[in-house]
Amino acid sequence: MSDRITVEELSELMKKAAGVTVPAEDLQQQQDSGFDTFGIDSLGLLGIVGELENRYGTPMPPDAERSKTPRQFLDLVNSALLAGA
Repeated sequence: MSDRITVEELSELMKKAAGVTVPAEDLQQQQDSGFDTFGIDSLGLLGIVGELENRYGTPMPPDAERSKTPRQFLDLVNSALLAGA
């Protein structure tokens, strides 16, 4: 387990925690598209954040569940993980 979340991991988390399948390649190409474009709502993001908190045993930033895009989410979460490392 690394101290950074990749686009591939986010794609897997979206499927596991929110029930939405988005290929990692699509997510990579559309990182600045809104989560709503992929069918992820605030509840889905909350599930992803919860999964990450369980996986890493550390709280995620409070703003993570309000991220608008995958890029914003990854930047915020990865900054928090690096700070906690």
